[in-house]
Amino acid sequence: MWLTLGYVGLAVVATGVVWAGSSRLERAADRLAAYYGAPPIIQGAIIAAVGSSFPELSSVVLAAVLHGEFELGVGAIVGSAIFNILVIPGLSTLAGQGKLQSNRSLVYKEAQFYMLSVAVLLLTFSFGVIYYPAADGRLAGRVTRPLALLPLALYGLYVFIQYQDVRDLRETRVTDGVDALGLWGLLAVSLLAILVGVEGLVRAALGLGATLGTPSFIWGLTVIAAGTSLPDAFVSVQAARKDSDVTSIANVLGSNVFDLLVAVPVGVLLVGSTVIDFGFAAPMMGALTMATILLFGLMRTDLELTDREAYVLLGAYAAFVGWLVLESIGVTSLVL
Repeated sequence: MWLTLGYVGLAVVATGVVWAGSSRLERAADRLAAYYGAPPIIQGAIIAAVGSSFPELSSVVLAAVLHGEFELGVGAIVGSAIFNILVIPGLSTLAGQGKLQSNRSLVYKEAQFYMLSVAVLLLTFSFGVIYYPAADGRLAGRVTRPLALLPLALYGLYVFIQYQDVRDLRETRVTDGVDALGLWGLLAVSLLAILVGVEGLVRAALGLGATLGTPSFIWGLTVIAAGTSLPDAFVSVQAARKDSDVTSIANVLGSNVFDLLVAVPVGVLLVGSTVIDFGFAAPMMGALTMATILLFGLMRTDLELTDREAYVLLGAYAAFVGWLVLESIGVTSLVL
């Protein structure tokens, strides 16, 4: 009992560390981008994405390299993506003016590319099962470095498309009163704080899984996912309060694209290759697909999200967590 409470406390403290580190990382990255006059595509698709998604990237790297639990990191990524898709738009809608406005470009361009990202990552896992199957007969396969290059190549296409849209724009450098060296120092300290916080979340997830006799990936899908997604939630809710509705939703989509196409492959590149249990990956990616369909279906109606639709999204996330609870106690067995 006390050990379980200790791990819960560790998760809470680690989440606070991740939150503090992420907010300072994004602030330093934004100011450095302005200082060096980075083009909008670099600021949005790379700097902002890395800043808000570094906790998720860290969870994959630390889980795979330090703990040999790559599936825990993948679970954290998928859980974070589902949290971003269902919870953040819901909270942003409720925190705004009662409606969260979208537009056709967001629905037909960003949303469709995001759905393509989900499909390509699942295709990458499928190739591992087809061409490098597990020797013990399990529905599993090895994802290698060459396979990991497939989603990374798609992210390169994403950056290229964004660049084509804004290549004629020019940014003016903002250098007055900016201490570039100090900002780089703040950036380094923030990265270290995030790594420490995410390591705490990973240890809490592993500890909760061991003490409660449940699969560790269940806690990756919930504890690590929610803890690493709080920076994205904060940015999107603040944008909604400032009536920057499209920015609020775009931040969610951009962060998820980065997580799926960069964070997971980077983990594979670091460890060389890893075995993916398709019995675990397929249901989780299926849940993410259903969440994606729900969000974009609601967004397309009148190109806005209402309070009622926000509660539908939050209810769907509650149902997802409830399903994971049923999986952990053996009531359902969709995750093999």
